[in-house]
Amino acid sequence: MTTHALADTAVLTGRSLRHILRSPDTIITTAITPIAMMLLFVYVLGGAISAGTGEPYVSYLLPGILLITIASGIAYTAYRLFLDVQGGLVERFRSMPIARSSVLWGHVLTSLASNLASLAIVVGVALIMGFRSGASVAAWLAVTGILILFTLALTWVAVIAGLSAKTVDGASAFSYPLIFLPFISSAFVPTDSMPGPVAWFAENQPVTSIVDTIRALLTQEPVSADIWVALGWLVGILVVAYVVAITGYRRRFM
Repeated sequence: MTTHALADTAVLTGRSLRHILRSPDTIITTAITPIAMMLLFVYVLGGAISAGTGEPYVSYLLPGILLITIASGIAYTAYRLFLDVQGGLVERFRSMPIARSSVLWGHVLTSLASNLASLAIVVGVALIMGFRSGASVAAWLAVTGILILFTLALTWVAVIAGLSAKTVDGASAFSYPLIFLPFISSAFVPTDSMPGPVAWFAENQPVTSIVDTIRALLTQEPVSADIWVALGWLVGILVVAYVVAITGYRRRFM
């Protein structure tokens, strides 16, 4: 982006962030569902679930919970963008001398900031529940990078939903399958404990490779080829979603 576009994006990102700061319940609500799931699985179901590792169960399931947190949070991005589109705000921006791409990037960067805040809350609760990690600073930075990439990829999917939805409910409903996808992965139990067809799906969908990579980094285990599979999925989804979103935006508003 040019300097002009960066300045416009900063202004529109600030606008969206102020909306969230005036209504912090958005971040809190986003964190409540994954925290409730974490409490349920650790304290209610944890005794009946065997992850096959010597680490606390909260440490095993935390990577999946972090992905669910992001999947829950991006629904608000689609919702806010939908309101801007339906309220005519995007049309008004078109009449102003601003970079067209800044309208979408403002929502994307706001999503990134709000989701990182929600992730920090969830990790804080996990620490209270007994999560511990001896991972190095480099490993934590790698985990953060993966989560940022995951957030950006899903946020651009949310942009597509926000631009194309016909109703408020439709703008956020797309996130429901994304929230439940970690349940059919290695997020809560090893995939080898699942029936054949389910295990095959779990092992070959993107969440499993992402979860296994984050888990290995946090538990100081060797990172296998899963990291390349995870990065391939994330970059692929990000590129495709970005192209589709920008194409849809241009067709509708340019």
